[in-house]
Amino acid sequence: KMTQQMRDLQLAQARKPPGPSSPNAAKRLYRNLSGKFRVNYTSFDEGSLAGRGEKDKLRKSCLFQSNAALFEAVELQDLDRVQELLKQYSPEELDLNTPNSEGLLPLDIAIMTNNAPIARALLQAGAKESPHFVSLESRSLHLSTLVREAEQRVNELTAQVVNEVPNADCSEKEKQLKAWEWRYRLYKRMKAGFEHARVPDAPTNVHLSVASSSSVQVTFWEPLSVNSAVVTKYKVEWSCSPTFSPLLGEAIIDKLKNLHFTIRGLVSGTAYYVQVSAYNMKGWGPPQASVPPFAIPSNWREYDGRAPRRRGQAEALDHLLGQVKTVHQHCVCHEPCKNQPQSRKHSVSKSLKHLFHPGSKFLKTLKRGLYLTAIFYKDDNILVTHEDQIPVVEIDDTYSCLLMQDFLWFTKVSCMWDEILWLRQCVTVSQSSCSCILQTRFKMLLAISQMQGLLGIQDLGQVFFEPVKDKQGNILIVTLKEVKTNQTFESVRWVPICKLQTSRKSVSSPEEPTALDMLLISVQDKLAYHQQSSHALSPGLYLGYLKLCSAVDQIRVLVPERLPNILCHVKIRSNPNISREEWEWLQKMASVDEPVPAEPEAETTQNHLFQELQVAIKELMTLVNIPLQEAKDFRLYSQEVLDFGGQVSFLLLLPPSDDVCTAPGQNNPYTPRSGFLTLPLQIFELGEEG
Repeated sequence: KMTQQMRDLQLAQARKPPGPSSPNAAKRLYRNLSGKFRVNYTSFDEGSLAGRGEKDKLRKSCLFQSNAALFEAVELQDLDRVQELLKQYSPEELDLNTPNSEGLLPLDIAIMTNNAPIARALLQAGAKESPHFVSLESRSLHLSTLVREAEQRVNELTAQVVNEVPNADCSEKEKQLKAWEWRYRLYKRMKAGFEHARVPDAPTNVHLSVASSSSVQVTFWEPLSVNSAVVTKYKVEWSCSPTFSPLLGEAIIDKLKNLHFTIRGLVSGTAYYVQVSAYNMKGWGPPQASVPPFAIPSNWREYDGRAPRRRGQAEALDHLLGQVKTVHQHCVCHEPCKNQPQSRKHSVSKSLKHLFHPGSKFLKTLKRGLYLTAIFYKDDNILVTHEDQIPVVEIDDTYSCLLMQDFLWFTKVSCMWDEILWLRQCVTVSQSSCSCILQTRFKMLLAISQMQGLLGIQDLGQVFFEPVKDKQGNILIVTLKEVKTNQTFESVRWVPICKLQTSRKSVSSPEEPTALDMLLISVQDKLAYHQQSSHALSPGLYLGYLKLCSAVDQIRVLVPERLPNILCHVKIRSNPNISREEWEWLQKMASVDEPVPAEPEAETTQNHLFQELQVAIKELMTLVNIPLQEAKDFRLYSQEVLDFGGQVSFLLLLPPSDDVCTAPGQNNPYTPRSGFLTLPLQIFELGEEG
C-alpha cells in the first residue's frame, strides 16, 4: 500500500518542479506547511471564485491539508505542531478518527511509536484507535504487511536508481527512494513498538466513595509502569460479590481527561464491590480492587430519617407572599401612592436605553443626609451621567445617623426590587400618625422607585455590606450591578473607572473627604467585593470555621475576602455526600469524652474521612492563624451537614462555646491574617442565600 502522503507527493510531482530530495527537506516542507496554506489561500482572487461552491471547495482543501499535516506531525513526533493543529481545528475538521489509506489513525501511530505525550494530547481531543484492529493478530498482520510492502518498494526503487543513467527521471526516483526509506524505518519502529509492548499494569489509587443513596463514585490514577504502551481506555466493573461473579455491570471510559466514574441506579443499603482495569494495544491489564473494597449507597439523613431543611420553603414563602398581597388588595392603604412627584413617574423599561434623560433628578452634590447611589459597571468601565457623576438620589435630608436596623431592612428590600411599588402602597399611611422608623423606610422605598424610574431598570443589584459615611454627616447606601450584555445608550456613556477617578475634581480635603470622594476612592474595592461574592464553590465537601463577633447593634461573621458569601473554609474532598456510616461515626466521635477518639478500622469509608478531616483541620487552623494545639478544644457541629444545592456541603468546626462569639471589648489573642473581613450576620445570610 501507499500512504496518503506518498500519493499527494506523486500528484504534486506531475504539476510542480522537483521537491525536496531528503527526509530533512521533507521536514522543512512540513514545518512550513501552514504558511504555504495561507499563501495559497490568499493568492486566490476573490472575484474569480464562482460563488459559495468554490469557497467551500477551498475550505475542504485546506482541511484536507490540515489532516495530512496532523499525520506528518505525529509521524515526525512534533508535539508542538500536534498541539497547534488540535487547537486550531476541531476533531471533525481534522478528520481525527478517519483512517488513512494504510488503515491507520494518528493515535495508532503515536501509541505504536510509544510517544506518550502526543498520544495523551490526541486522547484529550477525542482521538480513537483504528477499528480495523479487532485483535492482536490483525494488528500484527497489518504492521507486517506495511513493513513488507515498504521494504519491497525500497528494493524496487533502489534497483531503478542503480541501473538508470543519471538524469531528471533518476533524480525523481532518488527522492521517492529516500521518502520510502524513511517510511520503511517508521513502520519498522511501529512494529517493534507493538512487539515489545505488554499489557498495562493495574490502575493505582482506586478509591471508592458513596455519592448518594443510589450511587457510588470510583476515582483512580494511571498505572505506575512507564515501560508499557500508552493506556487508551479503562473498564469499571461492579458486583455485589467480592469475587465479581456474577457481574452486575461494567462501563468503558475512553475520555481520559478526568479519571472517575459514577455508578448510578444502585439499591440503597446494598454493598457494591468495584474494580478497575486499564487497556492498551496489547489488551486489558489485571483489575485493581478499590479501597475500601465495597461501598453502600446511603446519605447521612438516613441515620435518623431527617427531611431536607429547605424542602418546600421557597414555595411556602411564595404562597405566603401571595396571600399577603391578596389581603392588601382591598385594604385602604392600597390606594395609589400620591407622595411621588409627577415629574418622577417614569415607565420602567427592560433595558438601560433611556438612562439619565434631560429631566433627571440625580444629585450633583450632597447635603447633610441619607442618599442612595447605584453603580453599574462592565469590565473596567462604569456608567455615569452626562455630568460624569455616579447616579445619586436623596432618601432623607434630615437623617444624619443611619440605624443598623434600617440599613438591614433596606438590604432585605433588595431581594424584592420588582415589588417596590406594592411595598410602597402597603407602607403608605398618614405621615402624622406613622413612626419615625416607618417614615424613614417609606422614604427609602420612594428613593428606590425614583432610582428605578430614572435608570429605566428595576434590578438595582446587590447592596454593599456597609454604607459610606463622611464627617459632614452624609451617608451613602451603595448598590452594585454588573452589566454583561453589549448595549448602546443615548445621553450617557461608559467611562473607564481610572479616568473617572483622576478627572473628577475633589471639593473636599484629603483629611476629611466627602462621601462621594470616599466612594470614588474605594469603588474598585467595592466592585471586587461584588464580583467575588457571586463566585460559587466547586462541588465537594468542605470544612467551615464559624467565628462571630458582637457589637451593640449587630453580630458580625468572619469570612474570606476572596469569597465573602461563604464562611472561612478548606476543601475536604470532591465528593459532597456524607454516607450514613460516616455520619454514624461522626456522631460517636462527638459523644465521646476523650478529645481524640479511637481511629476507625482501616480500609473503610470512615477511616478515609478521618484522614481527610485531619488534613483539613490542620490546613484550616493555619488559614485562620490559630495554633494547632488550640484546636484540641474545638468541636465539629454534629447536628447536621449543611447542604447547598446538592453539589456543595459543609461540616462546621466550632471554637469552644465561650469563644464562638467575641463580645465587645473581649480580647481575641488569635486574629486572622490579611485576606479576611467581618460581615453583618444578616448581610452574610442574604449573600449565602444568593
